[in-house]
Amino acid sequence: MIGLNEHGSIKRLALRHVRDAFISEEKVNAEWSVLNYHERPDFQKALAEYEKFVEIFRARGTQIEFLPRGESLSMDAMYVRDASIVSSKGMILCNMGKAERLPEPPIAGQCYQELGVPVLGTITGEGRVEGGDFLWLDEKTCAVARGYRTNDEGIRQLKALLGEDVEVLVVPLPHYKGPSDVFHLMSIISPLDKDLMLVYSPLMPVPFREYLLSRGYKLVEVPDEEFETMGCNVLALAPRAVLAVDGNPETRRRMEAAGCDVTVYQGWEISRKGEGGPTCLTRPMDRNS
Repeated sequence: MIGLNEHGSIKRLALRHVRDAFISEEKVNAEWSVLNYHERPDFQKALAEYEKFVEIFRARGTQIEFLPRGESLSMDAMYVRDASIVSSKGMILCNMGKAERLPEPPIAGQCYQELGVPVLGTITGEGRVEGGDFLWLDEKTCAVARGYRTNDEGIRQLKALLGEDVEVLVVPLPHYKGPSDVFHLMSIISPLDKDLMLVYSPLMPVPFREYLLSRGYKLVEVPDEEFETMGCNVLALAPRAVLAVDGNPETRRRMEAAGCDVTVYQGWEISRKGEGGPTCLTRPMDRNS
């Protein structure tokens, strides 16, 4: 049974190595500005950062599956969270809201099938869903954002694939910086444990925040000055054992005060410049329940 949660110990994980997304200095030069990176990543420094990032999971004994490179993939393909969603019946392949990323889901799907991982279905046509807009709250309850990367038709198809047994909470996102920005549901919320969430409340819809409180979640608040540096983008490696990009000391202090063990990594090239933190860089395929 696959653990449908965002906080259990990660048993199996999909990644795409930065060398298979960035490919070369020439590709980086051609794409970084088009893809709205803040600065041009340094290819060699990115490789070194990513190796240290991967070693964090290897040291924990996590089973890592590396997704392949592809001629049609952009640099953004290292942010593997967005291309697929885990369900009890298999992987759901997304349909990306960012046009440059449309080739990612089918390549991921082929890899999953080669690994013997079932694929439940695919978001198609005008439907748009990205994995960063989705999270499991428990085995029967999930939340999906309605924003610029995930639309109504995509949510309709997602609900049909998940089935009537799963309650799908639709969370409207604010306009914030507009359609070109990298803004997902998981930009403003990161599960830390079954009853603990890291949140940035100024951008949270009031009904969703009230819902979390009504379910008994305790909320760790990200300070304003650390939101833009991805203070809210952290990955639970296990209950209250979290991975975060370095450089947000107050957020780290607040998580530790809530009982979390925080591991940080240097992510200037692979995270900060492309606004993709540890949740974006990973697709947990199985967690402990």
